[in-house]
Amino acid sequence: MSFDGAAVAEREQLDEVLAELRQAGKLLLTTHQNPDGDALGSLLGMHQVLTALGKDSVMFLDADQFPLPYEYRHMAFEGLLNAPPEDVEDRLLVFLDCASIKRMPVEFAQREGARIVNIDHHHDNTSFGTLNLVMPKVSCTAEIVHGLAKRLHVEITPAIAVPLYIGLVTDTGRFMFENTTPEAHRMAAELIEVGVQAHEVYRDIYENLPESRLLLLARALANIQRYDGGTLTLTHLTREDFEDTGCDEADSEGIVDYFRAVEGTAVGALVRARLSNGGGESRKVSLRATDGRIDVSLIARGFEGGGHRQAAGFFSDLPLPELVERLRTEIGAQL
Repeated sequence: MSFDGAAVAEREQLDEVLAELRQAGKLLLTTHQNPDGDALGSLLGMHQVLTALGKDSVMFLDADQFPLPYEYRHMAFEGLLNAPPEDVEDRLLVFLDCASIKRMPVEFAQREGARIVNIDHHHDNTSFGTLNLVMPKVSCTAEIVHGLAKRLHVEITPAIAVPLYIGLVTDTGRFMFENTTPEAHRMAAELIEVGVQAHEVYRDIYENLPESRLLLLARALANIQRYDGGTLTLTHLTREDFEDTGCDEADSEGIVDYFRAVEGTAVGALVRARLSNGGGESRKVSLRATDGRIDVSLIARGFEGGGHRQAAGFFSDLPLPELVERLRTEIGAQL
């Protein structure tokens, strides 16, 4: 990314963040809960950039985020920490692709005096950092990391390029979502030129998946319900669905995208049980808008979640019938 089209305020943020990264000797990098391709790609890509600069960089995800989604388990997360290091108070904290600190509510980030750099592209970012580089017009956070690497004069090696390409290709929906810009395509070309094997990445993410995922998808397809003339197309997955198919929570990622393609749908929704919730009734809800009529991030924020205009999510303890009625009301209010 060139940053040439950045607004004045964004360029000021960029200069401050670059100065902070250059002077920091020790850093801890993290991202949001239930990390997706952009979160993980940005995390690993930034770590590789900082390592190339000779920085003492560590990556952190709390233990509840494991296992990672199957399609990302091939990524080289050697040294990834599940507990903060003893010297965490001496480290600059860098949050990547995280719109709110509530999406990674770790104690060491809440302490007085913690210095946080917040790098993100979500339009609803709460600017929770000491320094914030929030660029909502770029395709993904990986694109921002790519631009930072260039400004830091780091050579883009395959070890950096592959995770950034994963962030780019997943957050643009394989270059089909509305956030796919000419700059996103130029970035993809640059990454391929330095060694990314696009077909191998595609296979790892979208094709090389276990049979159990197909069985879980079958359960989701069998549970489809359509409301308000098909405006809302929704399915749900129970704890039993996961147990019977041998899947974990991460295996449900991507299922919701099937429903945004149904004719007449304004919002596709997946409601699934949270297996890590100790047997409680809490659910995770993933929302996908088919076009510009509905901003699903507004709906998610009403449940203390967040995301993009066309892709967002949240947790809820509401019984399924009440949750469905709430979604129908929120969608109707925007039509």
